Amino acid sequence: MTNQHYDLIVIGSGPAGQKGAINAAKLGKRVAVVERDGMMGGVSVHSGTIPSKTLREAVLYLTGFSERTFYGRDYRLRNRISMEELASRVQMIVRRETQLVRSQFNRNRIAELDGTARFLDANTLEITNGRERTTIRGDHVLIACGTRPARNPLIPFDGKRIVDTDQISVLSDLPREIIIVGGGIIGLEYASMFAALDIRVTVVEQHPQILDFVDREIVEALSYRLRDLEVVFRLGEKVVAVEIEAGRNRVVAKLESGKAVHGDALLYSVGRQGNTDNLNLSAAGLEADERGRLKVNEFFQTVSPHIYAAGDVIGLPALASTSMEQGRLAAAHMFGAPFVHEASLLPYGIYTIPEIATVGQTEEQLTAAKIPYETGLARYEELAKAQMLGDETGLLKLLFHSKTFMLLGVHAIGQRATEIIHIGQTVIAFGGTMQYLRDTVFNYPTLAEAYKVAALNGLNKV
Repeated sequence: MTNQHYDLIVIGSGPAGQKGAINAAKLGKRVAVVERDGMMGGVSVHSGTIPSKTLREAVLYLTGFSERTFYGRDYRLRNRISMEELASRVQMIVRRETQLVRSQFNRNRIAELDGTARFLDANTLEITNGRERTTIRGDHVLIACGTRPARNPLIPFDGKRIVDTDQISVLSDLPREIIIVGGGIIGLEYASMFAALDIRVTVVEQHPQILDFVDREIVEALSYRLRDLEVVFRLGEKVVAVEIEAGRNRVVAKLESGKAVHGDALLYSVGRQGNTDNLNLSAAGLEADERGRLKVNEFFQTVSPHIYAAGDVIGLPALASTSMEQGRLAAAHMFGAPFVHEASLLPYGIYTIPEIATVGQTEEQLTAAKIPYETGLARYEELAKAQMLGDETGLLKLLFHSKTFMLLGVHAIGQRATEIIHIGQTVIAFGGTMQYLRDTVFNYPTLAEAYKVAALNGLNKV
């Protein structure tokens, strides 16, 4: 049946697809969103951002981790925590988020089409749902199909003890020891969660350092905190084989250097693969790279100008927050609505324990660009609010031009770092200075007060 025509067809209902669809609907366009049955909200809601961050909050609560400053390192809210307890909280939030997405689509009269999409030509898609097939046409298409965990043929995934990040919930129970292959953002987030649960964690990363795009001082502070939780790092090491030990039901990862790492389970977290392999891209004149990603211009257009792509499927930064904005901007461009895109001021939030946030330039970037700068520091141990929260090791670091005093970069580690980073983001965006932060009155006691403390610290140096 071929009689459905839309101004915009969106493939995928994750952050990029949602915001692109809603923005187009707000502009008065007829919009349809295609999503696999049971996956409304995309990977972000069902196996990515929402589940992992909900799991983190559940871990912090059930372990009483944040209270150990007051009651000692051995303090536990629960002595025994099951995977079932953690999963139940995740499932509750996933249901609510799914309902929220559906409600937003309904309010904006966006058609929801269950099934998988493939191009028949540059404007025509076939939607398959079980045995049913429907053909639809669109003036514009937004590909926002997201990614899945990349697989390595050397890793014998069994969905029980050897899993990827989409399969965390299928672990029958929490292991005593776990190997995490990959020291990127996702790998480190899970490493810190498992470590907070008193699980022995070994992180294997083939690069010589972790998070090489983050300020080195912040990364060193994170490394120290994770090692304090007895996380073992095997940096500059490559996994060449993974086996189940006969008779012991334990996993062994063999490294290129000849070492072997043992654990009750292994989590593989190295890279993501774009979900473009079943889209029949060639029919639309498109081609993905070896990781299934699509190339776009500054307006998120592919080589076929009426077909746009946004979110993880176009590669870095591959954050839910940036994906939302990319989807919104893509819809604005395709229908001629005005927009401004400031790509250099995208904040990063890394939900390790403790969490990290960063925006603007790093010391390494400023040094390479030969920009004279100075630093201003505020340690959480100086802040009354941080003492109340039980965080004595957090840090806010401001980088500013040593002659104009303009704020150039903000880097934070500690509780609520991902929240307070946005103050710095706003000040940088409006060309604010350290004097502005010094002279601004912040509520007391708050963590936001760290900006004033750091400004005073920095200005005292010049």
